Amino acid sequence: MRIGILSDTHGLLRPEVVSRFMGCDAIVHAGDIDRPSVLEELCRIAPVYAVRGNNDRGWASDIPHVLDLNLGGKRLFVVHDKKDLPDDCLGYDLVVYGHSHRYACEMRGHTIIFNPGSCGPRRFRQEITFAMAEIQDGKIRIERIDVEKMKEKAKTSGENLKQQIAVIMREIDKGFGYNQIAERHGFDVETTERIVRLYVTHPGVTADGIMAKMGL
Repeated sequence: MRIGILSDTHGLLRPEVVSRFMGCDAIVHAGDIDRPSVLEELCRIAPVYAVRGNNDRGWASDIPHVLDLNLGGKRLFVVHDKKDLPDDCLGYDLVVYGHSHRYACEMRGHTIIFNPGSCGPRRFRQEITFAMAEIQDGKIRIERIDVEKMKEKAKTSGENLKQQIAVIMREIDKGFGYNQIAERHGFDVETTERIVRLYVTHPGVTADGIMAKMGL
C-alpha cells in the first residue's frame, strides 16, 4: 500500500505533489490545508484523510482535529501540532503531524514519529517537502520527496532530451533513418521515431519546438 503524506499546503497544491501522488492508495494531510479546493483535487487521486490545522477555520469545521486510522494493516495517528500528541501515541505504528514546516522522522520504540514538512508556499528558506509511505511485508518505508530536487531533476532530464533531439536532427540531415540513429547512439527506438516524424513533418522546427510538440 502506498500512502501520500503532506502537510501545511496553505492553499497551494503544487503540480509536483499531484504527479507523485498519482497511483497512491490513500493520502494523509496533516492540516493547515487553507482551501477546500486542495482536498477536492487530492480526492480525485485517492481517498483523503485530513486533520484540521490552526489556520483551517470556517469551511473546515467538519474536519477532525485528530485521526485514528488503520491503513494497510498499520495503525496511524494524525494530528496537526506535535504538542497535541496523546500520551499513548507510542502504541501506533506511524504518527503523523505538521505545523512546524520542518521535515522530521524519528523512531521511538516501534513507532515512527513523522512530519512531512510543508509543500505549500515557501517560508523564508525552509525546504519544500512531502513524502510517500509504502507498507509492504508488514513494514513501513518512508520516502522523503524534495520539491526543489524534483524540479532540478526534471530540468536535467529536459536538457538531456534537448541534446538528444539535436543529435537526431543532425543524423536525419545526414540521411540516417530512425532505427539507424537509435542503434548508433543507444537511444530509445520509439522516442527516436517520434522525434524523427516531428522533424520531418514540421520543416524548420527547432529542438525546443519539438519538445513543445511532445508536451515537454
